[in-house]
Amino acid sequence: MSRKLMLVLATAAALAACKRENTDAPAAAAPAPETPAGYAFVPEITEGDFAELVKTLASDEFEGRAPGSLGEEKTVAYLEAQMKRIGLQPGNGDSYFQDVPMIESTAAPESTLTLATAGQPRDLKFGTDYVIGTRTGKTEVKLDASEVVFVGYGVDAPERKWNDYAGQDWTGKTVVILVNDPGFHSNDETLFDGKRMTYYGRWTYKFEEAARKGAAAALIVHDTPGASYGWDVVRNSWSGPQYDLPAADDPEPRLPVQGWLSADAARQLFADAGLDLDAAYKSASRPGFKPVPLKAKLSVDLKSTIAEKKSRNVIGVLPGTTRADEAVIYMAHWDHLGKHEGQHSDDGAGDNIYNGAIDNATGVAGILEIAEAFVAQNPKPERSVAFIAVTLEESGLLGSKYYVAHPTFALDKIAGVVNLDAMSVAGRSRDMVVTGFGASELEDILKPIAAEQGRTLRGETSVQSGFYFRSDHFNFAKAGVPALYAKGGDDLVEGGTEAGKRAADDYARHYHGPGDQYYPETWKIDGTVQDLEALYGVGKELAGGDRWPNWYPGSEFKAARDRMMKPAE
Repeated sequence: MSRKLMLVLATAAALAACKRENTDAPAAAAPAPETPAGYAFVPEITEGDFAELVKTLASDEFEGRAPGSLGEEKTVAYLEAQMKRIGLQPGNGDSYFQDVPMIESTAAPESTLTLATAGQPRDLKFGTDYVIGTRTGKTEVKLDASEVVFVGYGVDAPERKWNDYAGQDWTGKTVVILVNDPGFHSNDETLFDGKRMTYYGRWTYKFEEAARKGAAAALIVHDTPGASYGWDVVRNSWSGPQYDLPAADDPEPRLPVQGWLSADAARQLFADAGLDLDAAYKSASRPGFKPVPLKAKLSVDLKSTIAEKKSRNVIGVLPGTTRADEAVIYMAHWDHLGKHEGQHSDDGAGDNIYNGAIDNATGVAGILEIAEAFVAQNPKPERSVAFIAVTLEESGLLGSKYYVAHPTFALDKIAGVVNLDAMSVAGRSRDMVVTGFGASELEDILKPIAAEQGRTLRGETSVQSGFYFRSDHFNFAKAGVPALYAKGGDDLVEGGTEAGKRAADDYARHYHGPGDQYYPETWKIDGTVQDLEALYGVGKELAGGDRWPNWYPGSEFKAARDRMMKPAE
């Protein structure tokens, strides 16, 4: 039986299990491009098969792959069928699934948020002026006249001698916070890491720190350069159901209310207090900044529908021949934003299904193609190779967070992790971008493979965007496990950096919107295949040898790895 026919039959079987029919004829496999020898040509990784996988996962029938939805049922059944077809073994005991418990919170339309300055209330409009949610799991959260205080960047970093919260009791207060780091808006390379975002600049940290300080609510002021995405991305991501792990699986302190203010709403808040937002950015970027009362009171009546549900990570394993307890992990998140009823696309898609083709049907298709290459490999890998499609990435990297807390391989037995997220579909490139470049010795393995393809490694251009903290490899990194996040660069063989920038701008226009769809007429998958071949090469080296890569000296993750790998006394 041909491989392509097996792909079609497995796809049909999976979708039949989800009670739907698929009468679309499969796309014909594209001819393999001419490529150099070695890792630059892996017959099992093909443009046609990759495109077929993306086309299916990003189809309207999968309804945007929202966790806990019918779209999830179709997605995980499809992934299980593909892993079986490829020849992977169940990766969680006798199951391909790892249940991930989650709390689903959906804010009710009648929820309200009011800011009162000098006794004059002003009602804000959800989606236009603000977005909020709760991590309490309660059906109603009320705040009555909570004092509003501007806390700059909301950072407490003792090693940098910086504390925006110093000298106050924050119990019951609402903190207003700027996104990114103190060095970003001031263009001061001596503050934090200048334009390069640290974890202190990431919005998740800011909510965590506000909760640790005892605040009742935290609102982050949106600005497009600082966040690296527009308000529409915030609005789309925070509309509809929001997900969290149960408190038992994530003991971090939790805010009763957290969310974002639009730039216009924040500017009005500061103006009502007799302050200037632009001046506030400057003052917050100076060492010794002190919190500033905004002479306002926040009242919230947040009603939510709460449901205890579960989602699933999907795990397949190719057992190692001699050291099956050691593993190399490939991962990609399968989830996206689902459907937003009552909303209309503003990015040209014309519907309300958030298909998530690039983000991240491309990554999931990528790990399946790489899995096929490993199964066909001769000799078979000595270490096990696990392929994990995780859930709830769009909700704060929760699926990978749960896996790291409940791993199927001991963390000290994982040689390395390769994460695939939002792969490039712009064509072949002369470079390969390593997000967080200079982090781990996994780059030492990738570098000669990329060179064999005629490519060089470089770091991400948008260092202010904090991409290293925005994908699932970060949970492994925090635990100490070396993790690599790399994909095609911007210096395209056809068109150079100008063409690369146009492709990046086009994706940014569709990011987290209904327009992130599969476009066969414009995608250039030959470059994606080249990236997959390189990443397969990294895993092949690791799974076939006895190397234990570590983080480079100076990495904040190296101490955890050193402790993990220290021989028992």
